[in-house]
Amino acid sequence: MHLTFESFTVNKRFPLTISRGTYSENTNIWLRIESEGIEGWGEATPFSVVSGGGKNNDQLQQELQSIIPLIEIFEPLQSQEIETVLKKNKVTSSLRTAIDLALHDWLGKKVNLPLWKIWGLNRDRIVPTTVTIGISSPEKARERVRNWLNFVDVKLLKIKLGSPEGIEADKSMILAIREESPHLPLTVDANGGWNLKDAISMSDWLATQNVKYIEQPFAVGDEGNLPQFYQRSPLPIFIDESCFNSQDILKLYPCIHGINIKLMKAGGLKEVMSMIALAKACKLQIMYGCYSDSSLANTALSHLAPYADYLDLDSHLNLIDDPFEGATLEAGRLLPNNLPGLGVKLRRLLNKKKVE
Repeated sequence: MHLTFESFTVNKRFPLTISRGTYSENTNIWLRIESEGIEGWGEATPFSVVSGGGKNNDQLQQELQSIIPLIEIFEPLQSQEIETVLKKNKVTSSLRTAIDLALHDWLGKKVNLPLWKIWGLNRDRIVPTTVTIGISSPEKARERVRNWLNFVDVKLLKIKLGSPEGIEADKSMILAIREESPHLPLTVDANGGWNLKDAISMSDWLATQNVKYIEQPFAVGDEGNLPQFYQRSPLPIFIDESCFNSQDILKLYPCIHGINIKLMKAGGLKEVMSMIALAKACKLQIMYGCYSDSSLANTALSHLAPYADYLDLDSHLNLIDDPFEGATLEAGRLLPNNLPGLGVKLRRLLNKKKVE
């Protein structure tokens, strides 16, 4: 098989502020695997779970260039051998994701079926996706809610909390959103922005505000606070940055209610399926999330959406220059289409130098 890749930059319609900073653009990687005249596509998105962490696009490209010669000797159906090479060389999870997605896309195109049909899944079980409101002033939060309501059929709002100004600023933002959209249920994501005292106080207060759950209350490294918070919080607790893969579930499942699975953390659809099975065995709820992913990665994860209790696959909806198109938003639900493989097409040319 033959691998090529190129970078592309996507820009957000509205910059997103979380507890670790503000993000307005991202440069991702589009990877292609070609064999037997069939081309499979994948995406790698740089990300970090702590301030200043993670690898940037240039570093990912360098790593990808070094690994390509080691896997091009295989055929797309030799996924187990390819996975062994990637793990042996400790390849970054987002690059493993790009390769995994491209292999799955290739397989679907080879048999001329979308992935959700190959797996025998029912799209009617897909729940609506949340759309995200970043940390902001109450006035800006109101405006962002109106923007979303004018743009898509919103069923559920995800609110980023953990403001550097403290929990009173968080409360002011929630109250403004509540006044603007009293009918919509909320989910809350602190992105590790609280200490234990503030988390307990906020959980009590948020339970009165039609909030369904709290996500990642504590920073990575502070998971020791979870058992006490689990005993105290009236709301379910989901983790995101603290959970990359199946091994992390085994460490934390006794003191959480759910996990946020993201492709770029997990390393691809194969590991996502392992996480789903383990989470269900541990009686945990399942949510899918995203980083600054385009329609390519979010469409890929939408094929497994029938397994999810909650979806947060809205990053591509906030892009002004998404180069891809795939899953469609219908009544707030992100539905994969009937095209083979991932079902993703190119919307515009990338105009970037291709690397082989």
